[in-house]
Amino acid sequence: MPCRLDVPQNLMFGKWKYEKPDGSPVFIAFRSSTKKSVQYDDVPEYKDRLSLSENYTLSISNARISDEKRFVCMLVTEDNVYEAPTIVKVFKQPSKPEIVSKAPFLETEQLKKLGDCISKDSYPEGNITWYRSGRVLQPLEGVVDIVFKKEMDPVTQLYTMTSSLEYKTTKADIHMPFTCSVTYYGPSGQKTIYSEQAVFDIYYPTEQVTIQVLPPRSAIKEGDNITLKCLGNGNPPPEEFFFYLPGQPEGIRSSNTYTLTDMRRNASGDYRCSLTDKKSMIASTSITVHYLDLSLNPSGEVTKQIGDALPISCTISASRNATVVWMKDNTRLKSSPSFSSLQYQDAGNYVCETALQEVEGLKKRESLTLIVEGKPQIRMTKIIDPRGLSKTVICHVEGFPKPAIQWTITGSGSVINQTEESPYINGKYYSKIIISPEENVTLTCTAENQLERTVNSLNVSANENREKVNDQAKLIVGIVVGLLLAALVAGVVYWLYMKKSKTASKHVNKDLGNLEENKKLEENNHKTEA
Repeated sequence: MPCRLDVPQNLMFGKWKYEKPDGSPVFIAFRSSTKKSVQYDDVPEYKDRLSLSENYTLSISNARISDEKRFVCMLVTEDNVYEAPTIVKVFKQPSKPEIVSKAPFLETEQLKKLGDCISKDSYPEGNITWYRSGRVLQPLEGVVDIVFKKEMDPVTQLYTMTSSLEYKTTKADIHMPFTCSVTYYGPSGQKTIYSEQAVFDIYYPTEQVTIQVLPPRSAIKEGDNITLKCLGNGNPPPEEFFFYLPGQPEGIRSSNTYTLTDMRRNASGDYRCSLTDKKSMIASTSITVHYLDLSLNPSGEVTKQIGDALPISCTISASRNATVVWMKDNTRLKSSPSFSSLQYQDAGNYVCETALQEVEGLKKRESLTLIVEGKPQIRMTKIIDPRGLSKTVICHVEGFPKPAIQWTITGSGSVINQTEESPYINGKYYSKIIISPEENVTLTCTAENQLERTVNSLNVSANENREKVNDQAKLIVGIVVGLLLAALVAGVVYWLYMKKSKTASKHVNKDLGNLEENKKLEENNHKTEA
């Protein structure tokens, strides 16, 4: 409870009190503004239940009914006393209402006590309401009689409410639930708690007979076990009935149930039951026993030779239209299989599966394991290494059961990575070897299974390797010779060039010398003439 006052500046201390019914105060807590100390008055009912904070908020733990009082916060200064009251209301939610002292049964057209509705430990007291199938029951003379009473515990001051209901039933009350509720007030307003439903056994004479098929299901199939249950709408219910099976005019006396095991298709028809003392009061139901037959031809394990024809038929007979699905090795097929010429890839496990979608659990399936056998067939190929150093010979084999492959080499040469094999898929695989023959050799591939032994050979020439090597050597020599000739021609050209340059230089010098001599002769001639 906060102190609903503004704390003044010159506050000396704060106190809390509550007022008795006669208005006299009882002080319970004190706090000094200067010493910051808290003192609690010696009030037994609040011993160890109070806490006063620095802002003078009072907390009370473990609330009780007796805490419903008028509390006052007091702030005291030197010249004034300020007060702010707080009204405390205490609520206690009642226990969930319970219908007790229930009548073991009710009889039509008789006013009889149905039971008591009790809710305990409420504060303040609550109110109890009765319901039939969710609707409020109002008092009505001769039909609905409700007596309400409340009691308060003198120690806890909590209330216990009890409501007794007397009710006149009719057949309309069969299987109708009765409930009660307690309405009480809490801090957030009015609330309601409901009891568990109670359904009462109502006695009345049988007026109609019904028949049921158990367990309930949408359809019955061959092999099912069913139970016929005959019910009379009277109470207590009839204990014996006559059951009439299709084609049997005489009834079979039994309790209210009759079990039929391992139902067959010829058991379809109308099933009836009646009271033993009123055979005219009869009920019937129609039962259809669904069936599904499947015939696969051929079935089981079938072994055929490659190229053979194999017609396959899956015949269905059913009480309704059935769906048919073909599977091969757990993969669904688009259509029914039929073979005019069997191949190895046709081998596998075939399943014809049919079902009645409207009938749960009615499925049939037959399987065919097809084995396609064939004598070994061999085809040999040769691949030459681009560098001409080796050859790869491959032996392609086809057949089932899987033929074993063996190699035989006639001649000399190194063998690399002999008998490297591929995976065996759809009756086919291959084995290869890499060979570098030193002379002409013959490679023989032998494939053998339980049906036959097949042999095939391939000649491998060593000249192909030598020709490749010689061609490469010739190419290298030609390149080298060409380079040498080019260098020689370049050298001769250079020598001729240098020689020609020296000859030209000598001629120039000689011509210059002749010019000088002629010049000297002319000068001498001039001197002589002079």
